[in-house]
Amino acid sequence: MPYRELATRPVLTWSLVAVGARSPVAMAPLALVFLVRERPGGYGLGATLAAVYVLGEILGALLLGPRLTPERARFQIAAGLVAGAAAFAALGVFPHEHPVLLGAFALTAGAAPAASPGGLRTMLLSLVPERAAAQAMSFESTLTFVIWAATPVLATSLALGVNPSVPLLLAAGLAVSGAAGLWALPVGWQAEEAPAEGGSTLRVLAAAWPVYVTGAAGMGLLALAELVLPALLEQRHIAVGWAGPLLAGYSVAAALGSFGYGLRTWPGRVRTQSLVLLFAVSAVVAAVALVPALVGVAVGLLLAGVLTSGVQLTRTLALRQALPARMLAAGFSVMYAAAGVGYAASATLSGALLSVASPSAAILAGVGLTVVLAVVSALGERRMSSATAAVVQDSRAESAAVDGRRDAEHRL
Repeated sequence: MPYRELATRPVLTWSLVAVGARSPVAMAPLALVFLVRERPGGYGLGATLAAVYVLGEILGALLLGPRLTPERARFQIAAGLVAGAAAFAALGVFPHEHPVLLGAFALTAGAAPAASPGGLRTMLLSLVPERAAAQAMSFESTLTFVIWAATPVLATSLALGVNPSVPLLLAAGLAVSGAAGLWALPVGWQAEEAPAEGGSTLRVLAAAWPVYVTGAAGMGLLALAELVLPALLEQRHIAVGWAGPLLAGYSVAAALGSFGYGLRTWPGRVRTQSLVLLFAVSAVVAAVALVPALVGVAVGLLLAGVLTSGVQLTRTLALRQALPARMLAAGFSVMYAAAGVGYAASATLSGALLSVASPSAAILAGVGLTVVLAVVSALGERRMSSATAAVVQDSRAESAAVDGRRDAEHRL
């Protein structure tokens, strides 16, 4: 079985660390809304705090991710998780403080641990054989979707059934447990020589921009599914309460899709697979905006979940192919930030359109934006492939010229 090589103690330990590190991220936006919802203008303040939290994630991934080093990655990731835990705890202990102070806590909670997703993903790749890399990424994606399916429900239950501060205190505890568990894992991953002159880190990371664009487009579709679905159900005269089960089904389908991707080798390059799947998800989400019945919406979201998991997996594998091993953590962090930008841009667009157009129109506009980003990414991939082919051709020509000169010198 393809996943058999992942059944090791280090991978199990990594899984427990990942649960501790990623569960706070999944529950934070909803937990922030519940934390302040009973204050005057609470829902608006909660949405603002959630947006500030996401902004913190983006900034933290861009600023801290590229600074991860193979030799000190464990300490760096743990320090970020502990700082994030302190900010989560502060939100839970001081829920009635001034909104500006709460915003500072939320920004820190998002920014401080933002390098951990990329660092943990790179660490997982270092724990498995090269031939099992696709299965490792499939496993990671499956685990992530399971976390995203379970933790928002847990946050809602604790906030409504116990106290609004409890989900944030739980997030703090989980982050600390993730930081502690890191000491059962290797210090980092195998280092390699720094890039040669002319191949600076920034330049090499920037060269993979089509993969980041694909990631932003994929997360934009996820934002449409999460944020516009309640309004779409209301437009269709379907009980809004179905939004929760439908989104849970979406996450479960995505987890199954991630697991299924790793069961076999799929035809074509992973970058081509990513673009094809992205166009397919766009078509499915557009169909969800047009179908009138609950059954059609449910089937569409299940199919979108399966396909979305493929988009996320293939873009991760494409980035792994595009970057040297030493830069993977930085590249994964940049991609994490790009995904956050895509989510925020789609959320902003849909929110603005919902005030002047129907939910269906908002979804279709978001799908249109995704298609544009996918086309831009495809053109970038084509240009990159052409540039790479030209470099290879020039290299071969130079080698042939050198060989010719050596033959001539030998004859003389």
